[in-house]
Amino acid sequence: MEKILPFSAQKLEAACKILGDTNQGLSGSEIEYILRDCNMTDVASGMTKWKRLFNSFVEKQNKHQVGNHLIMFINRALDPVKYSRNNDIFEWRRNELNVVLAFSGFNIREDGKVVRTSIETTLKGARARAGALRTKLEDRGSHPEVFKYCTEELLDNNYFHAVFEAIKGVGERVRSMSGLTTDGAALINTAFSIKNPILALNELSTESDQNEQKGFSNMVIGLFGAIRNPIAHAPKIEWEMSEQDSLDIFSMVSFIHRKLDSTKKYTV
Repeated sequence: MEKILPFSAQKLEAACKILGDTNQGLSGSEIEYILRDCNMTDVASGMTKWKRLFNSFVEKQNKHQVGNHLIMFINRALDPVKYSRNNDIFEWRRNELNVVLAFSGFNIREDGKVVRTSIETTLKGARARAGALRTKLEDRGSHPEVFKYCTEELLDNNYFHAVFEAIKGVGERVRSMSGLTTDGAALINTAFSIKNPILALNELSTESDQNEQKGFSNMVIGLFGAIRNPIAHAPKIEWEMSEQDSLDIFSMVSFIHRKLDSTKKYTV
């Protein structure tokens, strides 16, 4: 491996916090194994995961005056074979690390290998390089449920399929909340019925309350009918989906999820 200049403490810390993330980072035993595989000493084994990694990398950098060990560790940690049944975790780690590595002129390819690339100087540029469509949605403050169902498509900037999966996610969430198993208009009409509601946006005690419930129901059904259903039956090459259209649709999906956040099971 070529000699790589040492990474700054700030860049090392940012990378270690991703690798040792509480929810989606490496486990303690995985960190121990990969450190040993890289011939590195776990100098702070009693500390939190990211601090263990940080101290181990700092120890190696100070001793050898190179940054090779971080790249070596990432190459081993992101070996795609380990993620054959958990691609979402692989993409999350790769995407987040690519934002940090962009400032040093590195990028993690789809095969998990770190390669040289041009150096990025702005956070916006680094995030855009890691995933342009996802970045714009994050900048808009899109609801987390938007990303839940289309992570892979967003990373690929695949407007057509990202929109399709995101809208399907709305139906899945309504089924989960209502206990129903139907789909489309039948699902929404039953779940948000005025006479016999399963889910309610409000108390449904006034005409305004009921109008809100009806309007929301019509909005979701319209989203299914105007976007999801045609996409489901049309080849990608025959359905033009621009970035602007996809962003506007995602905004609607995000709004629907925010309304669902406050939706409750209806009780008389």
